[in-house]
Amino acid sequence: MDPNLNVHSASFQANQARRLPISEAAPIYEQLLAAFPTAAKFWTQYAEAQMAANNDEATKNIFARCLLKCRHVPLWQAYLNFVKKVNSNNGLEGIKEAFDFAIDSVGDDIASGPVWLDYISFLKGSNQIVSMRKVYQKAVVSPNHNLDQIWSEYQSFERTYNKDLAKSLLAEFSGKFNRAKIVYWERRNAVKDIDFSMLAVPPTGSPREEGQWMAWKKLLAFEKENKQMIDVAWCNKRIVLVYEQCLMYLCHYPDMWYDYAMWLVNSGSVDAAVEVFKRALTALPESEMLKYAYAELEESRGGNQAAKKIYESLLGDGGASTTSGLAQIQFLRFLRRTEGIEAARSYFLEARKSQNCTCNVYIAYANIAVCQDKNMKLALNVFEAGMKLFLHEPEYILEYLDLLIRLNDDINARALFERALCSLPTEKSVEIWNRFVKFEQNYGNLTSLLKVEQRKKEALSRIGGEEKSSSSESSLQDVVSRYTFRNLCPCSVKDLDHLTREESLSRNMNRKLDSASTVPTEAKPAVVPDSSVPVSAKVVYPATNQTMPTTVVPNPGLRSQTPMAGNVQTTTGLVGGDPKFDDVLHTAPALVAFLTNMPQQVGGPTPDVDVVLSFILQSDIPISRKRKADGRDDEVNLLQDLPVDVFKMRQLKKYQGSGSQSGSASYGSSSCSSGDYSVVTRNTI
Repeated sequence: MDPNLNVHSASFQANQARRLPISEAAPIYEQLLAAFPTAAKFWTQYAEAQMAANNDEATKNIFARCLLKCRHVPLWQAYLNFVKKVNSNNGLEGIKEAFDFAIDSVGDDIASGPVWLDYISFLKGSNQIVSMRKVYQKAVVSPNHNLDQIWSEYQSFERTYNKDLAKSLLAEFSGKFNRAKIVYWERRNAVKDIDFSMLAVPPTGSPREEGQWMAWKKLLAFEKENKQMIDVAWCNKRIVLVYEQCLMYLCHYPDMWYDYAMWLVNSGSVDAAVEVFKRALTALPESEMLKYAYAELEESRGGNQAAKKIYESLLGDGGASTTSGLAQIQFLRFLRRTEGIEAARSYFLEARKSQNCTCNVYIAYANIAVCQDKNMKLALNVFEAGMKLFLHEPEYILEYLDLLIRLNDDINARALFERALCSLPTEKSVEIWNRFVKFEQNYGNLTSLLKVEQRKKEALSRIGGEEKSSSSESSLQDVVSRYTFRNLCPCSVKDLDHLTREESLSRNMNRKLDSASTVPTEAKPAVVPDSSVPVSAKVVYPATNQTMPTTVVPNPGLRSQTPMAGNVQTTTGLVGGDPKFDDVLHTAPALVAFLTNMPQQVGGPTPDVDVVLSFILQSDIPISRKRKADGRDDEVNLLQDLPVDVFKMRQLKKYQGSGSQSGSASYGSSSCSSGDYSVVTRNTI
């Protein structure tokens, strides 16, 4: 954020300027208002300081600069005080015009009560009875904080001058006043969350800023409902006031400017919407969104030259839209819409020479040639010309392929596939291979399809892709992919889920085996797991002699600290060397499955594996063995020492009694029973 937009610093400087002479304070105020041009409180303070110094001309210039863009009641009250001061000698008409101006600008604000009362007091002093009645009748239907006081004074006023007329007038306006009173309470509820002292800064996403945005949206929605059922012109005037006040605080929010302009367009005030866009681009000169929206509005009402100037400004500002080629693409489309084929062609020939010309510009112009000009030959020539520059851009090649496939030119499409796959790095060719397989499904035969699939596997295996472990093997997943059409699949969702999980497990195991095979010979453990336990053979044992020594404070509660496997030397001072440890490691199915299915390390710190596992395996969980009918021992965790969870026991009993298992079996799952309930453990990848 711009350091000049520091809110706390600005408030401090404003307080300091209040204590200085106006000659020293004026530069500070100018600096603050350059950073916060819609800060009504700074304008008010600046104007009052000039008034106190009797600098009438300077004060007048200040009000001329700020009144129309700051619909803030205290600022307008300061303006009225200034007008009354300079017109104190026989300037009643000028004061009346100033009051009318203020009422027209902020008279519908919920805080405008003091302005109405001040105007009425001025008219009473000049004995303008007819004008007083008109002002009273406008004030009693304007929902503001002083509505009850104004109504009370209006009743006294009418009864004082003409009781007969008062009866009919009060009866007429009583219903309007009551409706305004109801609306006042609803408006007050809509306004209560708005902070009228905040300064306008670019959005940072803070909760306070979002709360203010929502509060203004709430007030705008309330005014648009027109619950007072006033005429459309008056209702629109109130909505304009709220938008103007909102933009005093949210002028850095492009969506608020756009909403204001579009509301004006929908209300039939297109010229006013154009002015709003101009103001928006003054406040946010770098907003490309608003520029495109403004150009769209000008084009929609026939202002092609004005829209063209906006597009040219986008091309010349050097912003992100220019460097990415987006501005060139949108200008191409604009020229094709408004000036025809030749204008678009001329600009494309000019744009392709630019350093900012990207492959997207070629793609956009080729699409214009196909969709609008119906010139397939030109589109092919454009794509072919771009191949000299963007042969290594997969997205460009895919767009070219789409055009060839759309034209049913399978011969050139196959040639382009081969050309691209020969020139692209393997890392960038994944999408091309996928599209090639899909193409052969539609245009080829089974032989060509299988050949392309095999080539894809072999190519991607070189970059460690998903097919690395089975580059020469086929899987049922390949058949499913081959015979799936749109949302139609040759298997159930359950089967597809099962195949996906099996493929994930297979990849994970192969990663483990690959990583184990890369361990140097001297780093491998001396004790090889028992071959009679095939599952444990897949466990990757830690190469602890490659681990950096770590100073660990031993836990005195661990009397027997054992190594991870056999004769492997682990971190000094933590484990001692118990042969029983190997038996525990190789014969616990749950532990073997857990180690086998551990995900591959992605990044971050590397833990000391043998330290972690030694703490886990030497934890004080009692283990007993239960003899099964087939004579084998089953390991059971004795949970009697743990707190009893009655709800969990009841659910486990219910699960055991149902005698069924939902879902499909997954690799590495095991179950063991103890007492009247069973515990099911499931390893997931």
